[in-house]
Amino acid sequence: MERVASSFMCSSLLVVLLLLSASRPAHSKVRVHRWDISYAFKSQDCVRNLAVTINGQTPGPTIRAEMGDTVVVHVKNNLVTENTAIHWHGIRQIGTPWFDGTEGVTQCPIVPGDTFTYRFVVDRPGTYLYHAHYGMQRSAGLYGLIQVALPAAQVEPFSYDYDRSIILNDWWHDTTQQLSTGLASVPFVWVNEPKSILINGRGKFNCSLAAANQVCNATSPDCSPFVLTVVPGKTYRLRIASVSSLSAFNFEIEGHDLLVVEADGHYVNPFAVKNLNIYSGETYSVLFTADRDASRNYWIAANVVGRRPGTEPGIAVLNYYPNHPRSTPPTARPEGPLWNWNDTDYREQQSIALSRSHPDYIHPPPATSDRTILLLNTQNRVEDGRTRWSLNGVSHDMPHTPYLIALKEGLRHAFDETPAPERYDYENYDVSRHPPAVVNATISTSIYRLKFNSTVDVVLQNANTLANSSNSETHPWHLHGHDFWVLAYGTGKFDPRRDTSKFNLVDPIMKNTVALHPFGWTAIRFRADNPGAWAFHCHIEAHFAMGMGVVFAEGVDRIGRLPTSIMGCGDSKFLRGRHH
Repeated sequence: MERVASSFMCSSLLVVLLLLSASRPAHSKVRVHRWDISYAFKSQDCVRNLAVTINGQTPGPTIRAEMGDTVVVHVKNNLVTENTAIHWHGIRQIGTPWFDGTEGVTQCPIVPGDTFTYRFVVDRPGTYLYHAHYGMQRSAGLYGLIQVALPAAQVEPFSYDYDRSIILNDWWHDTTQQLSTGLASVPFVWVNEPKSILINGRGKFNCSLAAANQVCNATSPDCSPFVLTVVPGKTYRLRIASVSSLSAFNFEIEGHDLLVVEADGHYVNPFAVKNLNIYSGETYSVLFTADRDASRNYWIAANVVGRRPGTEPGIAVLNYYPNHPRSTPPTARPEGPLWNWNDTDYREQQSIALSRSHPDYIHPPPATSDRTILLLNTQNRVEDGRTRWSLNGVSHDMPHTPYLIALKEGLRHAFDETPAPERYDYENYDVSRHPPAVVNATISTSIYRLKFNSTVDVVLQNANTLANSSNSETHPWHLHGHDFWVLAYGTGKFDPRRDTSKFNLVDPIMKNTVALHPFGWTAIRFRADNPGAWAFHCHIEAHFAMGMGVVFAEGVDRIGRLPTSIMGCGDSKFLRGRHH
């Protein structure tokens, strides 16, 4: 049956929507999409495998809109045996927190056979993502791009001739059920490194390494390298997005310098790079000019960084017109930065360089914060022996009743109402000790309740894993419903008495996803000004599935009546009849 939002909204919500409408351009449009979500056999890296597709394709179709447009997506779940939900990554959902698409936080999942309608306004130009936010379905192929353009009368602070896009992902041959079951098993079974790196859904697995029961066809058109054709002398805006489930990438176009101009929908102080480190959930726009030897083609490469490479680089081809698009570049593929255990410094320095706003688009943060939350990221064991990730000793678990519904409807006991811990013993905790001094953690559905319109600082602190050797991983953290200011990065342990002086309060970039580097810390600041319940989590799928995330709730009392379409699971199944 069609699950559509209730037409009744109380006056407070109507005010929000009227304000949004007043700020939208007069020419704004409604962009309608109809998606059929289903499994299909694909050979994205030459190995025939099941993928979750949208209208039979993966990556899914790019959503293109102008600032102020309304996007409507009718999602039919034809997965037969699986629920689903789709998150609109980077879209703040102002006035529509129930359409954020996060199962367990803002909605019940879309059950097989049902159709669910998402409807939201894209209020800022830039490059964004959408992807599954149910289990580990993102890694199975349910993802795509959102491109929001400025109205025709407005201009950006840079110019180019053509606009192109690339989306990066990593790919496994095991099913998401196999991967997620291993993570929850005792003994623990890690997902291991991906089998292939995909550029626009295309990769290349070595068929000689395929298992006996696998069908691998190296000549399949599904796995022929993506080709980006350019006209000599022209300048291109290339939108680059990563939806990887594990890997951080180093992106390079052979022989071409890249000028970074946009990050997560915000204009950065332009910064030239030979190659760009991009972490899961991040989006960038770079400019490059096709000004090299036009008689040949060039490699485009995505190499794994931050982990010991166990996967061949993802490759594509930069085709100089009129050369044949399948003409192989005459040079060796770029191998990316050389691997070593101490590759963090140069990656952190690039993060710092990309954390300043364009001088004409600075939105200074509030000078002070009302609240500071220190979150220690650790790998732990819980009571039943499972391996989990935790924040301040608490590993997050999703409740059966979504937080937004429980909070708005006063469903007490739907989640643990004990306040989540705001600090850890930073004075005495040794973040570099291996194995860590504190091994055990607890599992909880507790949340952080934020005062509406308050300013909140979050300092993410990295530490050693459970390994007996020195080992700390990169964690890309994504905040739903907000953009935040990136105030600072640091190495070692954050000290509130010393390190707040390092915060950039002059021209910090705003983002929705930020990297936490090994054995380091990252400080962000945001305004709790968007009523709703919002996830904040590591964007590595396995880490979030193992508890590396929290939920912020703010201004829920300001939200109008919730649409019944988001209900139907946990305690909310008793509410649907009441709201009709």
